[in-house]
Amino acid sequence: MHGKMGGHPGHMNRTSMDFNENPFIVIWEVTRACELKCVHCRADAQLRRDPNELTTKEGFELIDQIYEMNKPMLVFTGGDCMMREDLFELAEYAVQKGMRVSMTPSATANVTKEKMERAKSVGLSRWGLSLDGPTPEIHDHFRGTSGSFDLTVEKIHYLNELDMPLQINTVISRYNYDHLEQMAELVKDLKAVMWYIFLLVPTGRGQQDACLTPLEHEKVFKWLYELGKKAPFDIKTTAAQHYRRVVLQQKVKDKLVAGDKIEYQDTIVRDAASGIDGLSRAPKGVNDGNGFIFVSHTGDVLPSGLLPIKVGNVREKPLKDIYRHAPVLKELRNPDLYKGKCGVCEYRFVCGGSRSRTYAVTGDYLESEPYCVYIPKELRGKKAAL
Repeated sequence: MHGKMGGHPGHMNRTSMDFNENPFIVIWEVTRACELKCVHCRADAQLRRDPNELTTKEGFELIDQIYEMNKPMLVFTGGDCMMREDLFELAEYAVQKGMRVSMTPSATANVTKEKMERAKSVGLSRWGLSLDGPTPEIHDHFRGTSGSFDLTVEKIHYLNELDMPLQINTVISRYNYDHLEQMAELVKDLKAVMWYIFLLVPTGRGQQDACLTPLEHEKVFKWLYELGKKAPFDIKTTAAQHYRRVVLQQKVKDKLVAGDKIEYQDTIVRDAASGIDGLSRAPKGVNDGNGFIFVSHTGDVLPSGLLPIKVGNVREKPLKDIYRHAPVLKELRNPDLYKGKCGVCEYRFVCGGSRSRTYAVTGDYLESEPYCVYIPKELRGKKAAL
């Protein structure tokens, strides 16, 4: 998570946030309906809306509950959130309460210029669209729908005409790993203000053989760090918590190359864990269930959409009670409980590894991130002693 620093509304002191009490961001999957057939789909989306979705009234009540948790950022997602007729009614309600609201619809015929204009008039802070390759061949294969690339670019041009801030979402996997340079150029050409990168998690329709190797993850992170120095857009990562560790390591190297005197690296790690370093737009090591929470279309609460463990339902208990007291979430917020090398890593409070990928691969959300090459100092010392 690195790039130019942008400002979120000042309703939160990022360095003093207590993730045991409130999340930094809430993702609400307003529907699971979607017309696309993405090969990696987390939600295993369906063509029709579920009759058991949260109603409009329940949606207003959920927004009230989210607001009471120190007004975290709220993102409407899906499926395709445009499949809900009351989407803008819900968004307007949240915006009028003073919340920062974004949405990530699928680029289909449902996304019209009129709806984009409505989103702008409602006061949405950003619109996110997915592009997973720099060419129609790559993107359309990934999205399982012919013509998706051209349609997405068309919608982006609409957004540019409306001067609506654009976020481009990209899932990095085996399908596009060799095309990242071209992808970065496209993001620049399309005038995105943020490139939101997801490292594939093998859940839902996502398959483990489509994931990058640990070494390839590391190469991508170092490339992103260098790109962030010159790109005209911000860069943010999801399911790539070890990018934080790479950023800190590269910052130290940059200082050494420049001939600057630096304090011991542990001090840099400590400061970053306190939110001092300005490592990302989000404070500290936001992770599944730790500053981040997901509400499904039927009200189920999960640590994230990529970590499919139900910890409660907002129809049965207020979101704040679930977030603060669910045993699984309390464990996820304690990096000292992590196992293996993550449990002894000096970066565990900054990084913590992707808990969702760990769960998908090992079946244990407290195990070590399986796609990280880093060997913690403590383990290196033990190896040397042997």
